[in-house]
Amino acid sequence: MTRLLIVGPQGSGKGTQGVRIAEAFGIPTISTGDVFRAAVAEGSELGSQVKAIIESGDLVSDELTSAVVRERLSQDDAERGFLLDGYPRNVTQVMHLEEFLEGRGDELDAVIELSVPRDESIARLSLRAQEQGRTDDTEEVIANRLAIYERETAPILGVYGARGIVVKIDGVGSLDDITARIISALEARGLNRSAAA
Repeated sequence: MTRLLIVGPQGSGKGTQGVRIAEAFGIPTISTGDVFRAAVAEGSELGSQVKAIIESGDLVSDELTSAVVRERLSQDDAERGFLLDGYPRNVTQVMHLEEFLEGRGDELDAVIELSVPRDESIARLSLRAQEQGRTDDTEEVIANRLAIYERETAPILGVYGARGIVVKIDGVGSLDDITARIISALEARGLNRSAAA
């Protein structure tokens, strides 16, 4: 059983690293965006609520986000563990997750913090915007997203840090180097890779 959370500012590469780490440990990656899209596609009651909120341009509430993630964590493939990406996004969601995991007699094994300097995040996101022709990723928009991360998401690291489960990883370098750093840090905590990986 390996229960992980990956945290990092936009442009830190957490989506890419999350998928790589989940594969190495033989667990599903559970990203909030994917979970929302799947719930909407399935047309479940929660999915219909999410769809209405997204279409109106609003943010999905903490309660609804937590309900959708709980539903996903209850699926069979997440029984042996999971890697969360994009949830919990703030301290309220941390409490929702804790309550859910405690109810199952579970807890997170480690929180991977991908540490990337702010100017590096901005440079990566600007490059991605150019490569993908994303006009919405202006420097102003990127700076705003990073400010939201610093204000709302970074404080969750304080909560998990107090429990001694945060593994801080230097997020600058090649993809393979960063993946290797994460895996060796997790193995040092006694978390072993899947034999199938």
